[in-house]
Amino acid sequence: MAAIMASLTVAAEGLRSAPLSSSLKRSSSCQSSFGNVRTPLAPGRWTSIRCEGIREAVDKTTKKEITREEILQNQEVNESEKQSVFGAKPTSGSFYPRPEVERRPETGDKSLDSIFAFDGAAPETINGRLAMVGIVWAAVAEKMSGLTVFDQLYTQGTGLVFYVALVPLIAYASIVPMLNGESTDARSFGPFTARAERWNGRLAMLGFLSLLLTENFIHAPVFRSFF
Repeated sequence: MAAIMASLTVAAEGLRSAPLSSSLKRSSSCQSSFGNVRTPLAPGRWTSIRCEGIREAVDKTTKKEITREEILQNQEVNESEKQSVFGAKPTSGSFYPRPEVERRPETGDKSLDSIFAFDGAAPETINGRLAMVGIVWAAVAEKMSGLTVFDQLYTQGTGLVFYVALVPLIAYASIVPMLNGESTDARSFGPFTARAERWNGRLAMLGFLSLLLTENFIHAPVFRSFF
């Protein structure tokens, strides 16, 4: 009996260390939607079988590959790509504005300097996401506390602590895909497209700024006074 258990243990260890083929990986990935499945090999010993393929399934559902040819074609036909907001024509190798093919993480420089440039992928994405979270947080907090955003941030201080803790989390989650060569345009799920996120983020940035200015004049929480 001891010999049988020993042989099963050796065989299991060999299978665990051996590389799996693509077909075996696919079959093992479909066993469970959880992170790990534990199977007993011998009394007092367990081996962990990692469920592979979840990321591949999510990528297949939500990810769109953006090619260099598509970007170059968009540069030729999209009027907004032929000049910047200041009217300057994008020039290759310039500081600003850069052509789309050079400022996109998929085809351009993936360094932090490029991503955080004025026309890079990070600034508007991160600021828009922070503004969307901020406007929702302001509405809920004002209804609950009856304090303006300024009072929540500086008088009490608790709001500032939560916001400062939230900024690096959102920034980190936004930067990692860009460093891997993926912009927000590559991801979509149902109505959650990059275009919708950009416009919602822009409106949230304007809305949050308007909220601060309005409360500075009326000295009262907007969401508590009018909603």
